[in-house]
Amino acid sequence: MSRPDTSSEASWQVYLLRCADNSLYCGITNRIHTRLRQHNGDLKGGARYTQSRRPCRLVYLESVDSRQKALRRELEIKGLSKPLKEALIQQTQV
Repeated sequence: MSRPDTSSEASWQVYLLRCADNSLYCGITNRIHTRLRQHNGDLKGGARYTQSRRPCRLVYLESVDSRQKALRRELEIKGLSKPLKEALIQQTQV
């Protein structure tokens, strides 16, 4: 059984965080403010990667139509080299 499209509930977003060690973390969400608080340890949840690299700050945000498109875009961004991710961040400051 396929998952229902939840895009009608909220728009989906692809985001990049800059961690305290200057590394970049890419993810998707439909609640960016809650997700950022999770990554920074204010709320339960967040990625294991960011737990040891706090604080994290939002440096890139891109809205997409559906969760499926967000997942595809996340994979595209994760496949970029760090210099290309930095260029993406410079093109659209949050």
